[in-house]
Amino acid sequence: MAILFPTGAATEDVVREAVAGLEAEVVVTGEIASFLTPSRLRELLAAGRYDCAVVSGMCTASFAGVEAETGVPVLRGPRHAADLPLMIEQLGTVEFSRDVPADDLLRDLRRDDAYRKVSSIERNADWDLLLRGVRIGGSARCKVLAELMDAHRRADLSGDVARAFREGADIVDLGFGFDATPADVARCFSALDSVDGPLAVDTQDPALIAASLFRADLVLSLQDENIPVIGRAVAESGAAAVVVPRYASLEDNLAAARAAGCEALIADPLLQPVGSGLVRSLGEFRDYGVPLFFGAGNVVELLDADSPGAQALLAGMAQEVGAAVIFTAEHSDKSRGAIREMRTATEMMVLTRCRPYPKDLGIDLLVIKEKRRRREPPLVYDSAVDAGPAPEEIEYDPRGNLRIGLEDGLIVAVHDGVAFRGRRWQDVFAALLAQDRLSLLDHAAYLGAELQKAELALRFGRSFEQDGPF
Repeated sequence: MAILFPTGAATEDVVREAVAGLEAEVVVTGEIASFLTPSRLRELLAAGRYDCAVVSGMCTASFAGVEAETGVPVLRGPRHAADLPLMIEQLGTVEFSRDVPADDLLRDLRRDDAYRKVSSIERNADWDLLLRGVRIGGSARCKVLAELMDAHRRADLSGDVARAFREGADIVDLGFGFDATPADVARCFSALDSVDGPLAVDTQDPALIAASLFRADLVLSLQDENIPVIGRAVAESGAAAVVVPRYASLEDNLAAARAAGCEALIADPLLQPVGSGLVRSLGEFRDYGVPLFFGAGNVVELLDADSPGAQALLAGMAQEVGAAVIFTAEHSDKSRGAIREMRTATEMMVLTRCRPYPKDLGIDLLVIKEKRRRREPPLVYDSAVDAGPAPEEIEYDPRGNLRIGLEDGLIVAVHDGVAFRGRRWQDVFAALLAQDRLSLLDHAAYLGAELQKAELALRFGRSFEQDGPF
């Protein structure tokens, strides 16, 4: 198949290296590949015999007319020449787009394929326990248990539970502090009567456990002090239970729970935080004859590092020790997003069952860092101006100032009592321009910077402060 690759002088060497071995012709059309025009491409296609042309994904022009006139398909390549080898690997197997850059298309295809594989593996998995249809243990995916701490103090418990399930929790765990009463526990679980997903109660107080058993699907946690008091009631309710060591060993407490009639048991050897015995505690994760519980949330919460990488590593540890349930929580600002991160991490680990490493899976937890750095050609210029500090005196726009913030997942810019809202900074900015809300160039530049900062805050789940650092 003869392929035409129009490119710019700045990326010619990269493109030639990428297409080496193909029946391809690389033609330099100017300094920058994205400046290719339909008329120039029409000239190139008329000068040869090609089966298709691949243009830069950065091109803004439409080549539909050229394709209609010449009959030669014009495909969008990647935005950056460094990603061209990814496209070439898939030529003949992937139907590339006339409009969507190849790097976007391949990323979406790989992600969709990855999630299809995860779903297929789960559908065909066996299990040890079923909690409202959720498969625990066996060959099923390690399930994410998300804790909502101090459930009895939450103003919108139903909304918080629904959000946790939307974010990827398989089980939502209601935590109750020392000030909670049995009436608080009963009230909370009664308010969630219409919830379809499995719910857990997180307390070792027998009275609080008892108050939850009319609805709780899982009890955290049974141990030698409370098993004699509440073990029989847990068994009669049909709830599953996580068993932990306390003064007695985990093996002894499992035996005591069985003697009380509990059959659906999960063993928690208690994962310790970094610095308090993390590596040593991993040695306690062995075969107890029941599914294993892996308490990753405490490790992440007590580690001042960005959570996505920590979640991925802990999910990998959980898979290697054979854990069936992994605990996570969003107790603090730094752990916001932990539920979604842990769900993604467990899905990544499912995909490693037929691969040696959790790499190139189609889904990932790369949030800030890049998988592949873009290597742009050097800038070309004749002279340089070193920018000094901006003037300290501010000239206010006579049209008035704007207040920028985030609200309900949207960027909001308020001007003269009107809120302009959107998910992308350029959409909000264009709406302001369309209504003639700006008159000074420096004010427009400032707003563009602040709106972009607001969009980044949305994308990365961070707080936003106008005029503050990102």
